[in-house]
Amino acid sequence: MTDDLTRTPTPVDSIAERFHEKSIELSPISGTYIGSPDRQDELDDLSPAGLAERHDLVRETLGALDGVTAQDDVDKVTLDAMRERLGLEIESYDALLPHSSLNVIASPLQEVRDVFDLMPTDTPEQIATIGRRMRAIPRALDQWFESLQVAADRGNVSPVRQVQACIQQTKDHTAADGYFAGLKRDHPEIADDVDVAARAYAAAGEQLQERFLPLAPEADGCGRDAYPLHSRQFLGAQVDLEETYAWGQEELARITGEMRRVADRIKPGASVREAMDALESDAAYQLHGTDALQRWMQEKAEEAISALADTHFDIPGPVRTIECCIAPTQSGGIYYTSPSDDFSRPGRMWWSVPKGVEEFGTWRELTTVYHEGVPGHHLQCGQTIYRSALLNSWRRLDVWCSGHGEGWALYAERLMDDLGYLEDPGNKLGMLDGQSLRAARVVLDIGVHCGFEAPAEVGGGAWTYDKAWEFLGAHCDMAEGFLRFELDRYLGWPGQAPSYKVGERIWLQLRDDARERAGADFDLKSFHRRALDIGSVGLDTLRAAVLGTL
Repeated sequence: MTDDLTRTPTPVDSIAERFHEKSIELSPISGTYIGSPDRQDELDDLSPAGLAERHDLVRETLGALDGVTAQDDVDKVTLDAMRERLGLEIESYDALLPHSSLNVIASPLQEVRDVFDLMPTDTPEQIATIGRRMRAIPRALDQWFESLQVAADRGNVSPVRQVQACIQQTKDHTAADGYFAGLKRDHPEIADDVDVAARAYAAAGEQLQERFLPLAPEADGCGRDAYPLHSRQFLGAQVDLEETYAWGQEELARITGEMRRVADRIKPGASVREAMDALESDAAYQLHGTDALQRWMQEKAEEAISALADTHFDIPGPVRTIECCIAPTQSGGIYYTSPSDDFSRPGRMWWSVPKGVEEFGTWRELTTVYHEGVPGHHLQCGQTIYRSALLNSWRRLDVWCSGHGEGWALYAERLMDDLGYLEDPGNKLGMLDGQSLRAARVVLDIGVHCGFEAPAEVGGGAWTYDKAWEFLGAHCDMAEGFLRFELDRYLGWPGQAPSYKVGERIWLQLRDDARERAGADFDLKSFHRRALDIGSVGLDTLRAAVLGTL
């Protein structure tokens, strides 16, 4: 694939470029994620004043967009996407969502620490930079508490379950075998700096315990009135929540039936649970130790790139490189980080292995490699970043919509099954088990947060934590620790978990609509190229751009 198309930057691009540059100035953390070398020993201003500065930038940018006209189709997408994404930022700010941000996975408590995973450690200077940024942690966390207090004064505090889980995270990070101890062991030259950061995290746990836990509400759900804003943030589209709740239950039933049929292929007459037990004991699917896991991830990711390039997808040269890594944390998460703008830092797939886990089943995880690698996030993000000749920096590096991104990654998993890469019944059952989880959390997330009636299988009536736990356990085969964390995540991050499966649904609908319009001229490879070249915009913008209705 060659990027031989160019265009002259327009006034719309100028506004987007300025917004990108100012955004990075306000967020050194974001700078790290895109590979910027500037201010890498600093952290964001998480105070109310810092949040207000970002808010002012968003408002100014929206005002500037009102004064320009699209010069071409690229501009039309940029205008629509920026107005949608930045408009949601205004609504969120007015609802104090940035001020009250506290949950188990995506709030400042995690973001301040997570950024260090992307910082290079190859030279003494790079390690020293990490040390200086460690010393910035106390101020950043103090600023976060200022914002939490502003929200608390308005009665906006995260639920008890989220506060308690965050307190536990501070204890885990500062334990004798936790993150900070490991960092000191690996880099003793910055031990004093790390101690400063560790003390700040310990103090943060104490503040959460003393100041905010007593104010936290018991109820986990955000409520039917608040939920649509969360849902639109993660989808970039407005969906009928009642219809989507019903569809989630239907989709879950469909997947459950398919799992039973595949289980019978693995072991005739076996239940799904019995088939999974057989796979767990099958040496052909076993890996021993994290080194073996890392090698297997790398091998499978590279195999997929080799098989799909120039056949089913256009894959740019720089995107044909991916690094698979074991994360320095132990949360159990699996995630992807994009390449830097110049691809000097490649895209990376990370596996955060829980403490003490040494055995891994490939039957369950092959589909995850496709989700995080190619044709999933790595292709999606890398192809967008590569399009520097056509897309401005905001389009390539800043905008990210979960429904687009995670929906594509689930679409990619299903596509790999359609193409025959999950033909092995064990690998197919692993994919379906993941799909079952994603469908179950559509039901659980919307049901709990909107107060809809629980399914009959858990007794109907109002959702409770116990019903949610029973429902999740019935439809996902995961260790209890993993699943407890997953449930806490859904309860504390309204609208995010459904965006995967609902996003996949919208991607599939878009493909069907594009095929119907093109008729005999429809080409799947061209559809993928066109859609991915647009970037990770909201799903309503994506649909209009692909179908030519902007």
